Amino acid sequence: MDARKAHKASSSSSPSSSSKRWKYQVFLSFRGEDTRKGFAGHLHAAFSDAGISAFLDDNQLEKAEFIKPQLEQAIDGSMISIIVFSKRYAESSWCLNELVKIMECRERLGQQVIPLFYNVEASDVRKQTGSFAQAFEKHEAGKHEKEKVQRWRNALSQAADLCGEDLKNADNGHEAKFINKILGVVNKQLKSKYQLDIKHPVGITSRVKDLSNHLDIENSGSKDDVRMIGILGMGGIGKTTLAKAIYNEFEGSFKGRSFLANVREVIAHQPINGLVGLQKQLLNDILKSKGPKKVDSVPKGIEMIRERLCCKRALVIIDDADDLHQLEAIAGARDWFGPGSRIVITTRNQHLLHQVEVDSTYMAEEMNEEEALELFSWHAFKRGYPDQEYLDLSKRVIRYCQGLPLALRVVGSFLIKRTALEWESQLEKLQRSPDGDIQKILRVSFDGLPDHTTRKIFLDISCFFIGMDRDYVTQILDGCGFFARIGISVLRERCLVTVSEQNELMMHDLLRDMGREIVHEKANGEHKKFSRLWKHEDVTGVLCNESGTKKIEGVVLHCSYETRFNAQAFTNMKKMRLLHLSNVELTGEYKDFPKKLMWLSWKGFPLESIPDDFPMQPNLVGLELQYSKLKIVWKDCKLHENLKILNLSHSYKLTKSPDFSKLPNLEELILEGCVSLSEVHSSIGDLGRLSLVNLKYCAMLRDLPLNFYNSKSLTTLKADQTAIRQLPSLSRLSQLQDLSLNMPG
Repeated sequence: MDARKAHKASSSSSPSSSSKRWKYQVFLSFRGEDTRKGFAGHLHAAFSDAGISAFLDDNQLEKAEFIKPQLEQAIDGSMISIIVFSKRYAESSWCLNELVKIMECRERLGQQVIPLFYNVEASDVRKQTGSFAQAFEKHEAGKHEKEKVQRWRNALSQAADLCGEDLKNADNGHEAKFINKILGVVNKQLKSKYQLDIKHPVGITSRVKDLSNHLDIENSGSKDDVRMIGILGMGGIGKTTLAKAIYNEFEGSFKGRSFLANVREVIAHQPINGLVGLQKQLLNDILKSKGPKKVDSVPKGIEMIRERLCCKRALVIIDDADDLHQLEAIAGARDWFGPGSRIVITTRNQHLLHQVEVDSTYMAEEMNEEEALELFSWHAFKRGYPDQEYLDLSKRVIRYCQGLPLALRVVGSFLIKRTALEWESQLEKLQRSPDGDIQKILRVSFDGLPDHTTRKIFLDISCFFIGMDRDYVTQILDGCGFFARIGISVLRERCLVTVSEQNELMMHDLLRDMGREIVHEKANGEHKKFSRLWKHEDVTGVLCNESGTKKIEGVVLHCSYETRFNAQAFTNMKKMRLLHLSNVELTGEYKDFPKKLMWLSWKGFPLESIPDDFPMQPNLVGLELQYSKLKIVWKDCKLHENLKILNLSHSYKLTKSPDFSKLPNLEELILEGCVSLSEVHSSIGDLGRLSLVNLKYCAMLRDLPLNFYNSKSLTTLKADQTAIRQLPSLSRLSQLQDLSLNMPG
């Protein structure tokens, strides 16, 4: 990375707030006899109404304590000091000592100082002329030391030279407008000092810009609309960081603002009091000093929010909501808030956003490679780019994290100050066992799934079905009794799976690893007790040792070359539902093979026919025997009426299709690439639910049974590159939507 890019990376991630913890936002210095019951009192009240914590001596000090030390502590603990210079200000040695302390804090702590000239000329303060000259004549004639008097003069000159505000410039001395102007100045100063902390805001600017279009704050046509916006995404994707950035960017545009953090976690720890506490926080954040001292119950909190916030234009962030009850108690309706309000909800649950009918949803996305490298580097190297010797290792980490900010932060923080060899060791460990801190965050989504079957669907997908057609997987898992259509829909809403444009089920690699780790945990690491086996070495170990148990529900084994096992290795796997083999040959007898299979995919099936002792499969929904050596599929059909999908594609020795008479519910028949196929059994015409037939590249096939063309269920027929030269009328194929057929002219 060149120096220019390095500087850009470094500057993009500077802290957004001061590290000092302030006790007050504003310290008011004034001469009490001049302005306490007038201007200074009104200014303090305005600060209080605006939710700005301002120190006022007669309201804050306790009589039993010494005044001076406590005043000094208040000055030292304030972000901004405001000095009200009135005509008799300099007569008070007390005020002048305050001023010296204020200017010292400005120099030492970088505090902001704002002088206000209340019916006094700035030049009189700066040069100690006019009424200020008279005051200093008395000080110099009195008992005060010359050095102290000179410190007072210096402090007055320095303060008057600062950028301040003059009453006479505020609409001819209109005090109310003057106070409003001061409020604006203070709010502007506080915005840069008192925003939510975003430690390394990598990639935030572009995302805030995209999300601002959803918020639609500046559009005059919608400025009075109350809009609810959802920020949706998987755990660790950066939803909260983005919500903080939105808050920081736009909070100054609203009269009230509230960021309700970690809503799910707060309520998980205190189901009732937590929700009441959030209601109280919302009210106090927006109403400030006028907020309620107590909220007795959730219904009372709802009533108070509706009554007291309905005229307030507010920005409300509800972070990490996961249940409708939460939102109904905090932001149950748009008319609870004043015109122009914006309610932003971050969640992992899309259905929740549908339930509250958000106006728009922003889908949080993974970081691209450049962003990921920068964020990782901030945590691993404390700068926005990696050490050159660690560049390749860093890129390997980036690939592992797959653009997930949570993972980049956790892994980067762990690897800081470690050697390259330790990096290598950790990367190898991560490939075998996912990081616990990452898994803890991701697992929240799994644990929050509504029922056991939906969790089983997630585990099945993570172990077996990533990249496969959603409709196909739905049929298989429906056969398992999992109600997969609604189950997969819930997983999509919870951001645990996605569906590609090609209708393939996809899953983030770290979510996949999380699912597989759950299987590992439930079996206490004993492979023979796993409910699902997917690792090559684990499966081969169980099959070689014939150590399988009835706990095993699914197995996937891909071999790069033909590998042999004894069929008896499956004898004890009596609850097996899902079996996916590739380039595997089983020797011996099949009579004790699992009998409750829902899905059998066996690529490179090595036999010329399904053996006679192959057990009946009454539950089988999908049978895939692609690239098999089949010549005859079966002599006696061992399948049953539940079979919906039969895929024999690329079985190059197959000369004729099987008899379908025992498969009345078959929906998909795939014979693509069966180059020797010359005959399709006439029972195909009796299949009343057959919707798809794929005969592409069956070069020897010249025709189909005539009764096939009477099908009232067929929607798709693919017959490219066959020997079919003519077709009868297709008029009786009333449901046909997709016909693919190339015939020479």
